[in-house]
Amino acid sequence: DTSLAEVNSFSPSMPISPSSMINQYKFEDEPELRDLFITVDDPESHITAIETFITYRVVTKTSRGEFDSSEYEVRRRYQDFLWLKSKLEAAHPTLIIPPLPEKFIMKGMVERFSDEFIDTRRKALHKFLNRIADHPTLTFNEDFKIFLTAQAWELSSHKKQGPGLLSRMGQTVRAVASSVRGGVKNRPETFTEMNDYMETFSQKINVLDKIAHRIYKEEREYFNEMKEYGPIHTLWSASEEDIADSLKGVASCIDKCCKATEKRMAGLSENLLPILHEYVLYSEILMGVLKRRDQIQGELDSKVDALANKKPEKDLFSEEIGKLEDKVECANNALKADWDRWKQNMQCDMRSTFTNVAENNLRYYEE
Repeated sequence: DTSLAEVNSFSPSMPISPSSMINQYKFEDEPELRDLFITVDDPESHITAIETFITYRVVTKTSRGEFDSSEYEVRRRYQDFLWLKSKLEAAHPTLIIPPLPEKFIMKGMVERFSDEFIDTRRKALHKFLNRIADHPTLTFNEDFKIFLTAQAWELSSHKKQGPGLLSRMGQTVRAVASSVRGGVKNRPETFTEMNDYMETFSQKINVLDKIAHRIYKEEREYFNEMKEYGPIHTLWSASEEDIADSLKGVASCIDKCCKATEKRMAGLSENLLPILHEYVLYSEILMGVLKRRDQIQGELDSKVDALANKKPEKDLFSEEIGKLEDKVECANNALKADWDRWKQNMQCDMRSTFTNVAENNLRYYEE
């Protein structure tokens, strides 16, 4: 990557480590003036007669004028995050809303409500909110502000209110899906290319996700067997005086290999698996966004066809078509800007993740 090469060539004192280069690159590329900082931490279990659930503390620090205070602390459960995501999708149908972890993540690998599960989810929720905070449009969404600042009863009251204008627009877009039949006639080439790209990306990222989970599973099985293998040599050494030292030496080596493998597994579960799975979810989100853009386009196409068949009502249709043309243009521009931003972030995340995996593997084999 030329940008990385340039950073390295002008920074002779920089560490040679590839991941250090990427961290430096990302750091220099980030805007200096951030005015919204969000932390998700302190998970807490709640047990009622009906259900058991976890809430997380969401701490927000900001210097923005539209906030009444510079710091907020609220508690939110997973359902509240789901509500926020649905409100953002309704208000911005052609923007790429970051994914949330599914209701049950990493099935078969961690137990629900175990410390590992809760911490994995906490990290994902933290990333979800910070991706929204860093987004040039979503960060100023009113529901996002309410999510960060309202106390539990205020949020509950706000959820009960009817959908606003933007939300109704989102519902209209979804409703159009049933009236649009077949492919979109006038879809610009740009969006056809995006669609093709996402189909290929989705296939590849799903394969990578499956392979990564298989590697992790095999590594865990290897680790569990090795844990039993070491002590056997120690026990054996007690009954073999002539080769006792050699057997203890083998047991010690196996123990070191065990620790190195455990470290490697932690690297996979913390750095590789969550990133790959996040982009599996992103691929589904992007296919949905492209479909919604096509639905808006389809609504315009159907009105244009109707105008050709109903000439007496030409003025009424012309006005509707003008509004729909503006709507399509807004949708196209929003998606194009978000697409470039998402693609850049995705490539940076993937580069950083795979470099990190390569470095962990090097350390593992050296150990």
